[in-house]
Amino acid sequence: MQDWPELLLIDKPYKLSSFDIIRHLRRIYTTTHNGAKAPKLGHAGTLDPLATGLMLIGVDQGTKKLGELIKLDKEYIAEVRLGETRSTGDLEGDIIDEYAVTKSAEVIRSQLATILHNFSGTHRLPVSAYSAIKVDGVPMYKQARKAELAGDTILNIPMRDMTIHQVQLLDITVGDDRAVATIRFKVASGTYIRSLAEELGRRMGYPATLQNLRRTKVGKYDLADAYELKDLQ
Repeated sequence: MQDWPELLLIDKPYKLSSFDIIRHLRRIYTTTHNGAKAPKLGHAGTLDPLATGLMLIGVDQGTKKLGELIKLDKEYIAEVRLGETRSTGDLEGDIIDEYAVTKSAEVIRSQLATILHNFSGTHRLPVSAYSAIKVDGVPMYKQARKAELAGDTILNIPMRDMTIHQVQLLDITVGDDRAVATIRFKVASGTYIRSLAEELGRRMGYPATLQNLRRTKVGKYDLADAYELKDLQ
């Protein structure tokens, strides 16, 4: 691939940050274009390092479209672990609450199906302390990590209206005192899946955290059309 389009679809791998992707793309461009300086690059929506999936990358003039693209609806496949809550809302953090899941997969599936039937709509929920949302101009995750090092707890957690358009239970497994629900969410921009995972747990009566997350769609753009980084090399 020699000439990059104004909008580049990338399948972000595990454990790379969104800005890591930009850095990788700059190096790849320079390498594949005889040392030429990479064009201006930007992305339409952050994905956490532990998340994978679709990122929309604006290239050169395409960066001017990012403000609109970031507002598009998004679709995710999420694995929600019932039985524990973690400080970061995902597996990167420490366990801060746990409760054994001893019910069968059939019982958990039935309870979840009932809850998810009424889960679509707009909910006002707390944002994860480790999200990229800014409070007083500073990203929450930076404040949270600073507080963690000092042995403090962040108290001013912002609340956000989060809108779920569609939700579908794909699978449920139970074992080792935990249950894992695989769920497809179609949501409005500004919806935090970690917050939805914890809210599901509250409604189920279990602590919960996000085990895995993959973004599959942004508006009309589909992960099936995305490049892996190795494709560009």
